[in-house]
Amino acid sequence: MNAHNHNLHSKLTTGGLLVTLGIIYGDIGTSPLYVMKAILGIHAISRDIVLGGISCIFWTLTLQTTLKYVLITLSADNHGEGGIFALFALVKRTKIKWLIVPAIIGGSALLADGIITPPISVSSAVEGLRIFKPDINTIPIVISILIVLFTIQQFGTKLVGKFFAPMMLIWFGMLGVLGAIQIFSDLSVFAAVNPYYAYELLKIHPEGFFVLGAVFLCTTGAEALYSDMGHCGRKNIRVSWIFVKSMLLLNYFGQGAYLINHEGKTLAELGGKAGNPFYLIMADWFQPIGIVIATLAAVIASQALISGSFTLINEAMRLNFWPKVKIKYPTDLKGQLYIPSINWLLLLGCIGIVLYFEESSNMEHAYGLAIVLCMIMTTILLNFYLIMKRVKLYFIIPLIAIYLIIEFSFLYANIVKFFHGGFVTLIIASALIAIMATWFLAKQISKNYTKIVKIEDYKKVLAELSVDLSIPKYATHLVYMTNSTRSDEIEEKVMYSILQKRPKRADLYWFIHVNILSEPYKKEYRVTEIIKDDIYRIDFYLGFREPTKINLMFKQVIKEMVDRGEVDITSRYESLSKNNIIGDFKFVLSEKFLSNDSDLTFFEKIVMNTYFTMKKFSLSEEKAFGLDSSSVKIEQFPLVLHAPEKIEMRRIDKSCD
Repeated sequence: MNAHNHNLHSKLTTGGLLVTLGIIYGDIGTSPLYVMKAILGIHAISRDIVLGGISCIFWTLTLQTTLKYVLITLSADNHGEGGIFALFALVKRTKIKWLIVPAIIGGSALLADGIITPPISVSSAVEGLRIFKPDINTIPIVISILIVLFTIQQFGTKLVGKFFAPMMLIWFGMLGVLGAIQIFSDLSVFAAVNPYYAYELLKIHPEGFFVLGAVFLCTTGAEALYSDMGHCGRKNIRVSWIFVKSMLLLNYFGQGAYLINHEGKTLAELGGKAGNPFYLIMADWFQPIGIVIATLAAVIASQALISGSFTLINEAMRLNFWPKVKIKYPTDLKGQLYIPSINWLLLLGCIGIVLYFEESSNMEHAYGLAIVLCMIMTTILLNFYLIMKRVKLYFIIPLIAIYLIIEFSFLYANIVKFFHGGFVTLIIASALIAIMATWFLAKQISKNYTKIVKIEDYKKVLAELSVDLSIPKYATHLVYMTNSTRSDEIEEKVMYSILQKRPKRADLYWFIHVNILSEPYKKEYRVTEIIKDDIYRIDFYLGFREPTKINLMFKQVIKEMVDRGEVDITSRYESLSKNNIIGDFKFVLSEKFLSNDSDLTFFEKIVMNTYFTMKKFSLSEEKAFGLDSSSVKIEQFPLVLHAPEKIEMRRIDKSCD
């Protein structure tokens, strides 16, 4: 771990704790808006059900969020960064190929559930207005808030971020105070700390074991907590979690105390359409203030999730799981980015969720099914991380077994949600899995059929070509991007482009390769001199969260080489050379298309045809590499898969009549 990451994770400051409140806990912090309401549903309030529900929440937040995520998983940082893709980048060093499966499933599930988090959080908060106007249609209000939220993404969240921390401090303070006031009216609610009540709930609740699907909603933000670790640091998260968990539990226990005092009634009888324990525990005079604070907290929760989705897609692109799409950097803050296509797709998804489910109570049925899949996938990857760290098996086996049992129990309890709307998030997750798997497999297939040759075999002809005056000069500096990982090798198609597809004479040939590292932030390069003043290779080593700006990075490398006297980039044209004019640079990129000569299996045909269809909608190669389009030449090359080595033909000699 470098010094920056060590300082980030060991540093504990008041400012750091406040920022952590604003960024990390939006999702999990707004769960009191809907969890107890989801557990009770339309059923009459029963003391045993209330105590059982609170007990389940207490132990879920303790075992799942505190122990698994805050204490154990946060230790699995990849050079300071967290999240399922950062964890995968870490454990893929084990060379176990199938680990890509949980990574893709987990990442897709996290994105899919992200589409329902903003609607359910904002809807739950806005529906508090029904206390004052029971028949109000909240759908237009929710959609308007979501449109504003997604529209401001393009300007960055630097200014909004300053507002997040104090707002979330007020939110958590409000949760704790409201809960504490109710707890004093019935201290017996603390009996819920006894796990026996959780066990009893599963037996006496009208929905039995499946009530865990509602309980699970209290910990859905734990995965997002891990994903955002790099923004705040491990120590700040762990310390601030003590405060956050205390405030959450005070509110849950407060809701429980209130409900026990109204045993025998239903939520509808207590508050009509706005029968939500969260709002019912507020004094009448405070309810308007509470609704405003809850709505702002819901917006902040949504904001954190949107930013997390951008980061996730950026990582997926760098790991070859997602088509190249346009990325913007609205501010100078490290790690802050904006992906227009994902932003508007998320907005469409969120609006679709609001229009389809209409009520937050309906959204609860769909919420959580996908995220529990993500948690299971994280547990699987965490198992291999612990093995990689040489943790003793007598510690790993029971730990992983316990969490797989817990999470598969939640998964089973959530299965019932499939028919009540859970299929929506699973369909979205399946589509995302299909995109990621197709893109990755197609890249692997393409790589397997790319022919690599030794540069040594072409050094002589390239040296002669650069001084062959009978061939018109194509460029002073000719630059090719290469996927070859070895500095002494190059794709055959590059040599074909230079020597046969209209011979390209240049004074200097440059081969550039980009290595994506398993760590998030690093920018290094290495220069290999193949022939002095003739052929050079540059290898860039970039972290999987670093932007690919080859044009700017290449210019900087050239400048440093010139300053060191390693290369002369002055134009070789006599008139320009006299006046010290810098020579021109021309990039040549190859674009593959599927050859008709390919003999594909049914599976390969589906994968490759889908890949090339997606490629039409993705970012072009020159934009993906950050190149200036005026100096780029795109060449088409056929990708031939399983070409027949020999075609059986019979020659017919001309016969005499």
